[in-house]
Amino acid sequence: MPFAELLRSTVFLTAGGSTALAAVTVIGAQRDFNPTLLIISAVWWIVAAWIGLSIGAADRTTESMRNVLAAAKSVHKGGVTPSIGDPGRIAWARLWPVLAAVATAGGIGVVFPEVAAIGCGYALLVALAWRNRESAVLAIEGRDGVRFLVEPGSPFRAVKLIRTPGFRAF
Repeated sequence: MPFAELLRSTVFLTAGGSTALAAVTVIGAQRDFNPTLLIISAVWWIVAAWIGLSIGAADRTTESMRNVLAAAKSVHKGGVTPSIGDPGRIAWARLWPVLAAVATAGGIGVVFPEVAAIGCGYALLVALAWRNRESAVLAIEGRDGVRFLVEPGSPFRAVKLIRTPGFRAF
């Protein structure tokens, strides 16, 4: 699976999770007639968005991606290109913890909307902090004429990449 696609999927998944958790929060606050929760949640979401936008600034994004891309194993031209594997399986193996966290926060948030409000802010922070990472990877791929692929692995370990030469149709 191309690394840029995994990054894009991560951002979309966390942003969607944030939206779902916001909906659970609003529904729960209305059900409990709790306008204080909505006000505090809105303040937390604004603060989380500001932190995410700050962390995800272009100059910080380049720095954060440097070590991951530099550690990629290279496949030299003329060498055997490793099999890409099933992108859906790799994405699922990497992203199921995000789905589990959103589902857990949403499930608890049905009874305690405060949990969904906190989870929504964190998901929003992550989505905004990671929003430029895909474009940073694509810029490096375009500059160097390479493609970074994700090796299948555990979601609880650092991602390992394979650097393949040139742009080819997969």
